[in-house]
Amino acid sequence: MKKHSTLFAILFFTITTLSAQEFQKGTNVINAGIGLGGAYGSYTTSSQSIGLSASYERGIWEVPGPGVVSLGGFLGFKTYDYDYVGGRDRWRYTVIGVRGAYHYNGLNVENLDLYGGAMVSYRILSYNGSTGSYGSRPGASGFVGARWFFTDGIAAFAEAGYGFAFLSVGVSFRF
Repeated sequence: MKKHSTLFAILFFTITTLSAQEFQKGTNVINAGIGLGGAYGSYTTSSQSIGLSASYERGIWEVPGPGVVSLGGFLGFKTYDYDYVGGRDRWRYTVIGVRGAYHYNGLNVENLDLYGGAMVSYRILSYNGSTGSYGSRPGASGFVGARWFFTDGIAAFAEAGYGFAFLSVGVSFRF
């Protein structure tokens, strides 16, 4: 019985003190993903493309909480179409943004990176149609996400938010 108690104590101590921080100050990550849905269309949008995106982030500051703040950039492309009798209007967005996120490291779960943040962007619009006048403009969005690392450098990610896409999934590369 004493052996089991000692083994249990060692195992408990190891698990509770393990701090597998998947995102730290100095960590670099590139994401490549596809996005579904989004806030750039309207209730009259007939169809929309899958959003294609790439982003980069770097861990900049360790903060109490425990966690790390990252800063980085975003590039995405998405189209919306509106079909009507006699024509079609098409909006093509190229989104360039700056993102910041807080990566929570307090769960001590190996291979998991949980984060949430915000992005300010400029939405470059190419419009082809006849139903109005539209132009490029600034935008803002928020997101929450998670990454699961299968290896030291490769992860799958999912982000939910409002803006470019309601749900984005893809692959991340850490270096």
